[in-house]
Amino acid sequence: MAKEIKNFIETHFLHFNAAALVDAAKGYEAHLASGKKMLISLAGAMSTAELGISLAEMIRQDKVHMISCTGANLEEDLMNLVAHKSYKRVPNYRDLTPQEEWELLEQGLNRVTDTCIPEEEAFRRLQKHVFDCWNKAEQEGKRYFPHEYMYQLLLSGVLEEYYEIDPKNSWMLAAAEKNLPIIVPGWEDSTLGNIFASYCIKGQLQPSTVKSGIEYMMWLADYYSQTAGKEGIGFFQIGGGIAGDFPICVVPMLYQDLEQTETPFWSYFCQISDSTTSFGSYSGAVPNEKITWGKLDIDTPKFIIESDATIVAPLIFAYLLGQ
Repeated sequence: MAKEIKNFIETHFLHFNAAALVDAAKGYEAHLASGKKMLISLAGAMSTAELGISLAEMIRQDKVHMISCTGANLEEDLMNLVAHKSYKRVPNYRDLTPQEEWELLEQGLNRVTDTCIPEEEAFRRLQKHVFDCWNKAEQEGKRYFPHEYMYQLLLSGVLEEYYEIDPKNSWMLAAAEKNLPIIVPGWEDSTLGNIFASYCIKGQLQPSTVKSGIEYMMWLADYYSQTAGKEGIGFFQIGGGIAGDFPICVVPMLYQDLEQTETPFWSYFCQISDSTTSFGSYSGAVPNEKITWGKLDIDTPKFIIESDATIVAPLIFAYLLGQ
């Protein structure tokens, strides 16, 4: 039966955070219906939480037009694609002793909450192929953004022999096939970023082969100026941190620093977060605080859902997909 999830949500999610979820989903739906674009930012470990199962379809159905994500989310979707069968779930992770954590390390299992990423199968399976992409670009005197190397890797087909999930559940593959704009601020803070740095330290690659965060911001400024029109772009933030903080700043930068005073504010804002609104936490700041920074307008539709993004985001995506 079509729209089972959507009907369930509208019937039962009537108050508090549940109602905020419905309001945010309806606001997102109205935003798209008005012809405006939407950016989604991914913090945390949403790729390891297999958000790709719903996000990939959102991308295919043109319900997201740009993604800002951490380097971890960029690479961990690929890791899940090529090494899923070797992942190990640890449902009793809260009870692990330091010795048991050490034993996981010795087994090459890097834990993310209740899920261990298999180092050999995941990181090393990707490493030799992504090195070839970096090295080829350097030999040809070319430079690319971090996500562009991942797109090259996926579209080349060299990883297909390793696929261990249905490829339709990889949001990175869906994004690559559409050449979806992605920005990855702070990419250096990721496993592949660390690996790239190691090659630079050994003199095998040059740091300039991968374009920088400043260049991402320059690209984003041009993209926003060219595509926001007079109405602005929507901003759907999953979690906090740099994945959201970095792109949202482009609007005040354009307006204040570049004196492009016709720049529209972000035209929709929703954040799913469990960060506490206290102690100077920007990730936990209420949306109205962003008005004072020139990011949101007085009348911008604003929503905050204080809950677990691994639960909330798939529900909102299912609602938008009419499931």
